[in-house]
Amino acid sequence: MSNDKNIWFSEPDLDEINSRNATTIHQAIGIEITEVGADFVRGTMPADERTHQPMGLIHGGANVVLAESLGSIGANLLVDNSQYYCVGQEVNANHIRGVREGKVTGTARLIHSGRTSQVWEIKIENEQGKLSCVSRLTMAVVKYA
Repeated sequence: MSNDKNIWFSEPDLDEINSRNATTIHQAIGIEITEVGADFVRGTMPADERTHQPMGLIHGGANVVLAESLGSIGANLLVDNSQYYCVGQEVNANHIRGVREGKVTGTARLIHSGRTSQVWEIKIENEQGKLSCVSRLTMAVVKYA
């Protein structure tokens, strides 16, 4: 359930987020950040030859890349980037339903925000809205030296 309260340190700019990721793995596998709500980050990834494993399904690693990307973006939007940056510490994923074609949509929501860490839950769904993968991401909050 969405929270009406905006949790971000400053107002997110979707164009800036996508342009910052243009020369990263996002571009290589087709990840696009599509929405930043008051308390979530959402993005899509294609189910195609860039993201498939040999059996023709989205590779579990591709799901993890989408999940960690969404959570990392959220984590860094949550802090004052002039003083802190956030990096992944641990990620896990349960692959629930295979996806062969179309797009998947991931939504990252904050579970915990502390002084030195954050925990995010990322749910990835197929185009029919069925859960394909659920992931949990722990982020380290690091102060610039």
